[in-house]
Amino acid sequence: MKKTALLFLTFLALTVGTAADRPNIVFFFTDDQTTSTIGCYGNAVVQSPNIDKLAAEGTRFDNAFVSHPICWVSRKTILTGLYGRSLGTPEKPDSARAEVVEELYSDILRSAGYRTGYYGKWHAHVPKSFKPADHFDEFEAIGRNPFYKKMPDGSLRHETELIVDRGIEFLKNQPEGKPFALNMWFNACHAEDSDRRPGIGHFAWPRAVDDLYVDTEIYRPRLDDPETFNALPDFLKNSITRERYFWRWNTEDKYQTNMRAYFRMVSGIDGAIGRFLAALEEAGLADNTIIVYSADNGYHMGNRGLAGKWSHYEESIRVPLIIHDPRVPEAQRGQVTDAMALNVDLPATFLDWAGVDIPERYQGKSLRSVVEAGKPDDWRTETYHEHFAVRHRIPAYEGVRTENFKYVRYFDHDHEFLHDLKNDPDELVNLAGDPDHAETLAALRESTANHVNKLGGELAPPSQPFSASTVPHPEASAAVTVKPGPDGFVNLISGNRMNGWNGDPKYWSVKNGVLTGKTDGSLKMNRFITWKGSTIRNFEIRVKVRVSPGGNSGIQYRGKMAPEIDLDIVTGYQCDVVANIPKYNGMLYEEKGRRILSHTGEKVIIDTDGQPWVIGEMPKKEFQPGEWHDYRVLVKGNHHQHWIDGHPTADLIDLDEKGRALEGVLAVQVHVGPAMTIEYKDFKIKHLPDDLPLITADEVTIPDTAYGVRPQGKLPKDWKAPVYGDRKK
Repeated sequence: MKKTALLFLTFLALTVGTAADRPNIVFFFTDDQTTSTIGCYGNAVVQSPNIDKLAAEGTRFDNAFVSHPICWVSRKTILTGLYGRSLGTPEKPDSARAEVVEELYSDILRSAGYRTGYYGKWHAHVPKSFKPADHFDEFEAIGRNPFYKKMPDGSLRHETELIVDRGIEFLKNQPEGKPFALNMWFNACHAEDSDRRPGIGHFAWPRAVDDLYVDTEIYRPRLDDPETFNALPDFLKNSITRERYFWRWNTEDKYQTNMRAYFRMVSGIDGAIGRFLAALEEAGLADNTIIVYSADNGYHMGNRGLAGKWSHYEESIRVPLIIHDPRVPEAQRGQVTDAMALNVDLPATFLDWAGVDIPERYQGKSLRSVVEAGKPDDWRTETYHEHFAVRHRIPAYEGVRTENFKYVRYFDHDHEFLHDLKNDPDELVNLAGDPDHAETLAALRESTANHVNKLGGELAPPSQPFSASTVPHPEASAAVTVKPGPDGFVNLISGNRMNGWNGDPKYWSVKNGVLTGKTDGSLKMNRFITWKGSTIRNFEIRVKVRVSPGGNSGIQYRGKMAPEIDLDIVTGYQCDVVANIPKYNGMLYEEKGRRILSHTGEKVIIDTDGQPWVIGEMPKKEFQPGEWHDYRVLVKGNHHQHWIDGHPTADLIDLDEKGRALEGVLAVQVHVGPAMTIEYKDFKIKHLPDDLPLITADEVTIPDTAYGVRPQGKLPKDWKAPVYGDRKK
């Protein structure tokens, strides 16, 4: 730190003193959360009683925004008190210069006598020489990937719970009479981007909220009309915001699964906050501790056909902001304010509460007066917003938002938006070309230019051309990110790492492009390894498999995660891999569901009531264990076919709308039973078009001679298969 800064901080410590009545400050900071996902902001589904109580007893900001809706720029803005454009250079605007992160707000608080703590997500794109631990008394970066952390006793703990565990421990070690500023910055509600399995993979929640929303039908997203998406300019329709829509929201089943999981994340955060508040009360510190709750950016949850948080729309820049100050007059408690607030205001607010002069370089303004007395008459009426990170994949923009209008220009794409927020709050109409609004357009253009010049000037031309992430309406949504090779297939295993797969390393490993599962015969439950790259819908799988004698495995597809049983358990269709037993090897089974759907060599139709009927037979063939065999699985709509070494083993049409699945995860398993080794290599998948037609009951005939598939399990000695024709008698 420079000598002048050290002298300033020393002077600051002497002048402020260590008065015991200075408030403590606790800052809960979530990831990827817009206001519509919290009870106190109007969500009638999600359970967030602790956050709601903070709002009911504090101040809820209805117009809180971020200046730059991406995590690392938003976080640096809070740490430094500077807008994103002021942090870097015109050539590298989203990378902080060393001098701007030399002194964070936490450093100023420390010099004023505060004990500071930081636990959670650290994602700030700072110089390599920067050491965040130097800027806090207690610091621990706790990330996701995975969300569940293995504890010394072998158990798993979610990062949300772990962060609050550390916060409570911080309280227990707090010296009496010394104020503190504690940051708990959650990774939730961020999706695990490298894990696109719906639910516990994509949005992993703390296990304490497993039972929430299980049967809840989540509302459809606002602005769900496809025409809303189709009206967007091309650079938004083919950007990363559209690509990730196909990871999370593009089918009803995926949408419901992921929304339930996301809401559990919110409720998990709420429960952890409740635990901290109880500890704060027990420590006797609640009456002098200010609680702040906010998020680093908003989030598109299928709105407008988009995902992510990088647009100029309200759902991207709007965030929750709740400030609970137990010291304010009772008349100010429970207020809802329309005062425009920004993330850049928070560090100035923290320093103001601590009685510290706000540095002249800070670009936000303290919210203290709003909390203590309501919105001042001279409060801001305009906010500035921008996005320039990952410019070659996310369209860059800059603009202003007033009480009545929003103006932005996507400067790399020569496109402007002007929205009338009063008459068109959903921002569906672009008035930039409307002559009746030419005066407003000109004024907001000028205001935007003034902000840009004040904050750092125009950016340099992009170093890379803009690259489209997806076509707006891909044939196969699973292929938008994991690009196929020239033959149309995606290779799922290579090298010596389990990239793209998730499974317990106690049972699974990869070496020289071979995925190997091993058990010692002591398994009590089948253990799966699942592919994280995407869900699969219509596809062709080709893979070489080798099974030790007595071994039992399966290629699981269109499955669902079953966290109520165990984190790595998958349900769904399965092409069985069974050594030494011809009637099971290559058959079609449904894990944790309808079980045996067709034995090997059976052609089957499952009727609309869920009963499988054998309508024909194919020759059975034995495939030797301990040797490599070629397995092929082809699924088109509700038609399933399996082969081993080119020999057909299953052919099934599933007419059961309630029981069947049309999309889900891909997995393989090792089975309970004797010690075994299962090996997979040359594992590849071709994604076929999503909209392949389904075979209907009108298009097939079940002959009267068809007989029922023999169910699994022990049956009576006199059991006889039902005959389809007998149903008519």
